[in-house]
Amino acid sequence: MTESAMTDPDADDSKTRAGIQSIEVGFRLLQALAASPRAMMLRDLAAAADMPPAKAHRYLVSFQRLGAVTQDAVSGRYDLGPFALQLGLAGLNRLDPLRKARPLLSALRDELDHTAGIAVWGNQGPTIVHWEESSHPVTVSLRLGDVMPMLNSATGRLYGAYLPRRQTQPMIDRELSLRRTAPSSTSSPSSLTEYDAICADVRAHGAARTLGGVLPGINAISVPVFDASGHLALALIVLGAESVFDAEWGGAIDRRVRDIAQRISSELGYLGGNPPADGAGSSRIA
Repeated sequence: MTESAMTDPDADDSKTRAGIQSIEVGFRLLQALAASPRAMMLRDLAAAADMPPAKAHRYLVSFQRLGAVTQDAVSGRYDLGPFALQLGLAGLNRLDPLRKARPLLSALRDELDHTAGIAVWGNQGPTIVHWEESSHPVTVSLRLGDVMPMLNSATGRLYGAYLPRRQTQPMIDRELSLRRTAPSSTSSPSSLTEYDAICADVRAHGAARTLGGVLPGINAISVPVFDASGHLALALIVLGAESVFDAEWGGAIDRRVRDIAQRISSELGYLGGNPPADGAGSSRIA
């Protein structure tokens, strides 16, 4: 070891950080294949990876030997191989949506200074599993473990819009029955037809909001996080007093919550596109 290396504690770290450039270059081919909806010809794959076809071919030969890439014997097109699939599945099996969401939710709370939470689907409906109070907490009676109503909460409507109706129907029917026996002056829907229209609006906007729905004077926005299969993994919730909470679509709060939700969805393997529209009259078995 040289004297400079002995006296410079960052010397070894800098060598480690340098990495192996050839691996990083070749990885661009795998990234291009992963981003493509179909198998690719060599020339197109090389162009997507920004390298000459001859150079791309040498990398692809090695990737084929490792099972990361396959080549169709008839068309000559390249696609991801069995090891790439195994690697992807191993990564998905290690994912924990809540572990991904909690630190980002805390940062979101700090940025917006509005109360934020996470809800997942439980045996009784959308259940609060994490809560971050703002510096000026609103007066709410929500606690960890509380179940959000399906009809008039932003989170309930979100789950009603994206979960299979066979899962949500018992909760929806129970709340509609209670509303008929105990009429309320709230904006809660009074029929399944009205609720289906709300769910359709949620899917059209890709999020749900309420203006003084469950809690008078409190606005809320609930945004979906999807998993690799495009199914609803959890809901991000942000709420605040209507005097300071901008619930407009495309407003600062709406945009920021969507950014966080999209980031978590991406980390869970969601590639975008239209998620299954399972609510509002769907009878799909999932």
